[in-house]
Amino acid sequence: MTAMRELIGDVLRARRLAQGLTLRDVSERARISLGYISEIERGQKEASSELLAALAQALDVPLSKVLLDVSSLLELEEAADLATVSPITVAEAQASAA
Repeated sequence: MTAMRELIGDVLRARRLAQGLTLRDVSERARISLGYISEIERGQKEASSELLAALAQALDVPLSKVLLDVSSLLELEEAADLATVSPITVAEAQASAA
């Protein structure tokens, strides 16, 4: 499963690129260093709630929408993970839980 910080980075990068913005543009708008934003986008750094709010504002998108996009990606990953679980594994898990 992909780390949450990587999904957040993917969403932020996709939003930035869809708007035709550079890292420098977002850095100036959010007043966050370009290098740090790059690390967040690559999933190498965890962004605090304050940083996420500043980045969302710089991208002119509600933070709730960013988090909703992350949630949608996570849901897809979870569904894919569940699809790869064999029925025997599920049965074994149910038996051991009983």
